[in-house]
Amino acid sequence: MKIFITGASGFIGTNLGNYLTANGFEIIPISRKDLSGTSLELSLKIDGAFAIINLAGATISKRWTRKYKREIYTSRIFTTKKIVEAIGLCKQRPEILINASAIGIYDDIHIHDEQSKYIAYNYLAKVVRDWEHATNCAMEFGTQVYIFRLGIVLGRNGGILKKMVSLFKLGLGGKIGNGKQYFSFIHIKDILNVFELALMKKLSVGVYNLTSPEILSNKDFTKQIAKILKRSAFFTVPANLLHILYNEGATVLTGGQAAVPTNLLEQGYKFHFIKLFDALTHELNK
Repeated sequence: MKIFITGASGFIGTNLGNYLTANGFEIIPISRKDLSGTSLELSLKIDGAFAIINLAGATISKRWTRKYKREIYTSRIFTTKKIVEAIGLCKQRPEILINASAIGIYDDIHIHDEQSKYIAYNYLAKVVRDWEHATNCAMEFGTQVYIFRLGIVLGRNGGILKKMVSLFKLGLGGKIGNGKQYFSFIHIKDILNVFELALMKKLSVGVYNLTSPEILSNKDFTKQIAKILKRSAFFTVPANLLHILYNEGATVLTGGQAAVPTNLLEQGYKFHFIKLFDALTHELNK
């Protein structure tokens, strides 16, 4: 089965491409060049595909200038709209569209399952809302849509963990601000398994929180990674410093959402890593 992937060279995309290839899928990247062309040109590329996995999006871990905020938005919403338009132009339309999303759609006060009404109203949440709306338009063409709201993905070869290990080894590890903000994580192995289940149509279509059931704080994460690495965690990153460095983007670090994977659990999914300590031990003791 042919699977086309945007964002194939990123942390999740690279792991996912390797995993699916090893499990018999044919993986074809959708490049930036493909996305810069017309919807008709893209439709000719993806025509006859079994599924599209859309992981495209500019990193949010940068300083948010007005210009860069537009890039965060357009790299997600405009890309998704083009993919959906291309699906509509296909003679043989993809059966499945899996679109990355983010738990940043939720507020940082409540504990959220996928039915939560406590939606945030900051810029990131607006991006996510518009992103998901653009994705759902693919249903008009008979394509089954999965929206995966990702928590913090843990894997040694990329993402937050790779950066944090370097800081802790330099003696600069510590909590962000007061450390009370929620920290919802998922191990990369569970990410890969859930994507495969969707491709195999073993999950109902819909929205999923891709997070572990365990509810933690940034302070909990800091303590556990310090314990495993046998390093101190006395350093505190001041919130006001992050605002100076990242502008509005600092809210991604100083805030955090508590999201629980109710839909996965109700469908019987068994997590490889429920506990943060087990996930960290698995990755950091390699």
